[in-house]
Amino acid sequence: MAGGRTPGSSDDPGDEEAVFSEINITPLTDIFLVLLIIFMVTSSVIVNQGQGAKAGLKVNLPQGGAADVKADSSDLSVAILTDGRLVLSGNVVTAEELKKAFEDTKARNPDTLVIVQADEGVPHGKVVEVMEAAKAAGLAQLAIGVRESPTK
Repeated sequence: MAGGRTPGSSDDPGDEEAVFSEINITPLTDIFLVLLIIFMVTSSVIVNQGQGAKAGLKVNLPQGGAADVKADSSDLSVAILTDGRLVLSGNVVTAEELKKAFEDTKARNPDTLVIVQADEGVPHGKVVEVMEAAKAAGLAQLAIGVRESPTK
C-alpha cells in the first residue's frame, strides 16, 4: 500500500493494475476557482447595493423630527451597531483605531463633520463615548444620524 498500488493488488510486477504515481488536483482546482468567482461576484453585489456610508451594514436609526444635516463625501460617518461594534467606512474598527482616524481626519480638515449613526438599542453611554473621542481629537462638528419621521 505504501508503494502506491491500488488496494487488492499483488506484489507481482507483471500485474496490470494501475499504479498511482501522483494525485490529480485538477478537479479540486476547478472547484476552488468556481467558488472564488462566486464569492467575488456576491461580495461586489453586496458592496454596490448600498450607497455611501450605509453600504453593507444595517443600522436601525431612531426617528427624528428634523433632517437638517445631509451627509457629504468629506464627512466622517461612524456607525455603532447593537452589539457595540464600531463601523467606520464599512470596516469594523476598535476604539483606538477610531481615535487614530479622528486624529488623521483633524489633520486633513479640522472642519469635518462627524455623523454618529447609532442603532436604537445602543446604550447612550456608547454614543457619548464616540462623540467624546471625536471632540478630544479636535473635531467639534458633531451630528447624530436619524431616520426622517413620516410626514403627517
